[in-house]
Amino acid sequence: MDDTTTRPRRLALVLAATGALVAGALATTPAAAAPAHPDTGTRTIGARGFGCATAQPGRMSCLGRFAPRRVRTRAGRPVAPATTGSPTTVGLTPAQLVDAYGLGSANAAGRTVAIVDAYDAPTAEADLATYRAAYGLPACTSANGCFRKVNQDGAASPLPAGDYGWAEEISLDLDMVSAVCPSCHILLVEANSADIDSLGAAEDTAATASGVVAVSNSWGGAEDATELDADSHFQHPGVAITASSGDSGYGVSWPAASPYVTAVGGTSLSTASNARGWTETAWSGAGSGCSTQEAKPSWQHDSGCANRSVADVSAVADPNTGVAVYDTYNSCGTGSWCDLLLALGLAQGADGWVQVGGTSASSPIIASVFALAGNTGSIDQSYPYSHASALHDVTSGNNGSCGGSYLCTAGAGYDGPTGLGTPNGTGAF
Repeated sequence: MDDTTTRPRRLALVLAATGALVAGALATTPAAAAPAHPDTGTRTIGARGFGCATAQPGRMSCLGRFAPRRVRTRAGRPVAPATTGSPTTVGLTPAQLVDAYGLGSANAAGRTVAIVDAYDAPTAEADLATYRAAYGLPACTSANGCFRKVNQDGAASPLPAGDYGWAEEISLDLDMVSAVCPSCHILLVEANSADIDSLGAAEDTAATASGVVAVSNSWGGAEDATELDADSHFQHPGVAITASSGDSGYGVSWPAASPYVTAVGGTSLSTASNARGWTETAWSGAGSGCSTQEAKPSWQHDSGCANRSVADVSAVADPNTGVAVYDTYNSCGTGSWCDLLLALGLAQGADGWVQVGGTSASSPIIASVFALAGNTGSIDQSYPYSHASALHDVTSGNNGSCGGSYLCTAGAGYDGPTGLGTPNGTGAF
């Protein structure tokens, strides 16, 4: 986008599944306040909700329709590893995700998945090490060349200011890549701030970095005409780019609506006594619908939306069937006192193992499946549409009211909340 324009940018972005650890918390205080954006009409991504605007220095007021990130913890509060004893008691494990999506024999051979988020997570590498060690996954560190963290320009320093909410999102993203693709390398690109220009620069850095075959974006915001200019940041042939469809039910967000990304919806995933061993329904919080801005891609043929339809594919997102995540970046330290402050909303961040939901989980899962498949150099966003038979079709559940149409109601074949379905191996990717 052109910084010289006098028109205020109206596209408000949001971290698609980020929110308070305690229900109802709608504001966050970054570890260090980001500089004010020179355009006073610009709304930036807040770490706790949709359409967050800077209400006062160092504090975000989140006013929009996306729900806060859903985080489930035992006894209603975060629990440290010493309390839980085992991470397997908190959320779906890597082994369960690999089994549910038929990925046991896949290997990425060191291909890289990039994660784009805003602000810094100072404990990202240490928390990632704890997560991977807990589940017996191979180490992924900067020392062994598996993990790398850079700023939006691709440099190791200076890194952006830390932010507790975004750090939790970063932990979720890193852990999901690790869970689904332990053989992947991971590049974390941290935007200087939560605005379109910064995130767009980070996107370009991620997609053009050496070895990157897939990029995951767990953020999004309301559609408007300015998104058409910003779509260019996602136009990187040969790289699979995924984006969360949103967490507030029926309704479309960007960049999920961009024709250059694979829009990832969400499901509820549970064990079952069937041949697969698992069952899935559409998650009520997953975003979906018909774009108001983006033209219909040639590879979409659903008849109920003249423009771009969301989503394309999906994976687990329901917090009630959520995933285990390890994050320790918070404003209160460690131990039961910190846990209490977090539970009361008097501190920000997390203190160990938490169970997390949202399409912020499903986006990095799908990006990782693309990396496992290893086909991104020769395919585009149309590939899952011509290989839908290699997906688990999700045929029940809904995410809102749309007159009963497929845009908010799961059914056989394509539907909005779950797209074409969820991975059944790597054949559709």
